[in-house]
Amino acid sequence: MRQLRDPDDGCPWDLQQTMQSIIPHTIEETYEVAHAIMHEQPENICDELGDLLFQVVFYAQLGQEQGWFAFNDIARTVCQKLIRRHPHIFDETSALTPAEVEQQWQNIKATEKSASASTSVLANIPVGMTPLLRAHKIQKACAKVGFDWPDISPVFAKVQEEIGEVSEAVKEAEALGHNEHVHEEIGDLLFAVVNLARHAGVNSEQALLDANEKFARRFMQVETAVKHNGKILAEQSLDELEALWVDVKAREKQK
Repeated sequence: MRQLRDPDDGCPWDLQQTMQSIIPHTIEETYEVAHAIMHEQPENICDELGDLLFQVVFYAQLGQEQGWFAFNDIARTVCQKLIRRHPHIFDETSALTPAEVEQQWQNIKATEKSASASTSVLANIPVGMTPLLRAHKIQKACAKVGFDWPDISPVFAKVQEEIGEVSEAVKEAEALGHNEHVHEEIGDLLFAVVNLARHAGVNSEQALLDANEKFARRFMQVETAVKHNGKILAEQSLDELEALWVDVKAREKQK
């Protein structure tokens, strides 16, 4: 990495990069790791983890050039954090359940963050998270201080309310010719659905990942069926494609 960033003999592309410019690449590599894991591809998992590690090395080099930190500092910091947040392992051996370990971790983390200048419970939720994950984190943080529904029933009602508001906004957009309000109301609906997932004990990010995979898998089977019939996908009617889709779903459920 030092060679790639060498001012005289380095790579022109790498020399142009900043911490801000490589953020999209870091996010992309993270998802590629997740993809390889979800498809249980050991060689690809190894390869993609290497690509993700390279992102850390890149940030470390940029940090070292600024005189902020080096790779060893990153490794040392995470080691210290792991030891500090696992006192039941490193300080005194004690038997804790997974739930108790998680609660202890959160308590220690909260104590560490209490020295922060901001007093908001939302201050340390990164804006760079995916929107679904950040929504979950915001809701979870608010729930810890009592700003949350006691059970799932009113959450269902809120989702229904937001669906109604989206419907009204769409009608308004058709009349006025712009969709700014639709944009806002759909955002509110998505936020409410994340809240529903959280109350149901479901990770909304993983649920959507799985839904994407399921849809893609089924649609590719529809494509295969159309090709097998000697036809062209774009020339099929919606009813014909829907019939194939229903058939694919039925065959999957029989497995």
